[in-house]
Amino acid sequence: MQGTRQTRILATLGPVSDTEETIGALLDAGTNVFRLNMSHAKHDWVRSVAGHIRAAAAARGCVPGIVMDLQGPAIRTGDLPAPVQLEKGDRFDFTVDPTAEGERCVSVNYPDFLNDIEEGATILVDSGLIRMRVLRLTDTVAECEVQVGGELGNRRHINLPGTKVNLPALTEKDRADVAVGLELDVDYFALSFVRAAADVALLQELVAAHPRPPKVIAKVEDQHAVQHIDTIIDQADAIMVARGDLGVECPFEDLPILQREIVRACQAVGKPVIVATHMLESMCQEPMPTRAEVTDVANAVFEQADAIMLSGETSVGKFPNRCVRAMDRIARRMEREPAARFHELASLTNDRQKLAKAAVNMADDLDAQAIVVFTRVGRLVPEVAWMRPCRAPILALCLNDEVARSLALHRGVRPVVLPWGDTEASDVVDRALKNLVEQNLLKQGDTVVIVSSRSAVEEIADSVQMAKVS
Repeated sequence: MQGTRQTRILATLGPVSDTEETIGALLDAGTNVFRLNMSHAKHDWVRSVAGHIRAAAAARGCVPGIVMDLQGPAIRTGDLPAPVQLEKGDRFDFTVDPTAEGERCVSVNYPDFLNDIEEGATILVDSGLIRMRVLRLTDTVAECEVQVGGELGNRRHINLPGTKVNLPALTEKDRADVAVGLELDVDYFALSFVRAAADVALLQELVAAHPRPPKVIAKVEDQHAVQHIDTIIDQADAIMVARGDLGVECPFEDLPILQREIVRACQAVGKPVIVATHMLESMCQEPMPTRAEVTDVANAVFEQADAIMLSGETSVGKFPNRCVRAMDRIARRMEREPAARFHELASLTNDRQKLAKAAVNMADDLDAQAIVVFTRVGRLVPEVAWMRPCRAPILALCLNDEVARSLALHRGVRPVVLPWGDTEASDVVDRALKNLVEQNLLKQGDTVVIVSSRSAVEEIADSVQMAKVS
């Protein structure tokens, strides 16, 4: 097990990757978590794909997580009679009245659009490819001047950098999607366009009554989220640095700094963090990544982000498996080099965190082949992952698939479903290690560090111990 990849890989599923066969191939290539993008997905498709994920995983004896990425309160344009080619200096209008659409005017799906913007405001369309400035506001129209032109098509995404919009954190579509996600027992919901901790809390409250509430990933996508990042990190179960919209909303030269600051802030308090968007974008069409993309992925691995994510590369691109294998190669190579070690800034506040640190220190000192963690509900494993073992993978021994899948996002964690709960206490460790050898996760002679909290295995309560696999 030593030398296995610690950085987790998320792959987005779509038309080129939604069959059981292709999902299995993505698992074989190294995918740990699958993302379902609800900006495009229909409920019947989600139900079908979730079944394919579980079937492909069961056939391979693994437990990948599923993230349902909610569309969120996106502002989009309506339909045009035909695509419009906009040039610098052209006039173009946005309206909240759909009947006023025309060749040089398009509706917006947000009724309060004109109330939230001001004259002089910047409007970015289609991921910032088109840039406009508001010249004049009327009761129904924002009259704009094109500053950076391009072709404007239907239903393009709008960004309003620096403008605080009064959109709800969860739309009716999001609530309907959440109901399906709960039905399917997805492991994470990713909340788009988070602006404050209260947005995250709203979704957490919505899922709280579920027998196993999915965890909530807050997507950091605009300036308001950056301004409230500490309270958002504190509230959320995990963070995604969603560099697509974030790179549009903020000056592009600030983006690497923002990414590093957010990753550092997450590791200071032990929250999982995902770096996402355009990581291997050229591989949507080309079989090899660019040198810049290789460096970008390597940088996220150097920062010790828990996970790196593929979007269009695996959902609509030509080479989904190659993309996962490319990420796997880059991560494995980069993990052999000294890393940022941001987690060392953390202040430990409870005994469980200190137990985890002791286990990781022991594993590093012994050059152990693995850290074996017994966990019933999954609380101790994230603490061990937070301490960023230098080499040893974390084998999280779980009693059921649900707990195992919830741990799939954490750096270095290999969840293993192992029904040790009914085992005689005196034999629990020996039996577990024997099972791990049978699964080729350990081999005889390996040095392992075993860690357990009182709630997991009473007789090895709150303990860290070293063992040789026999």
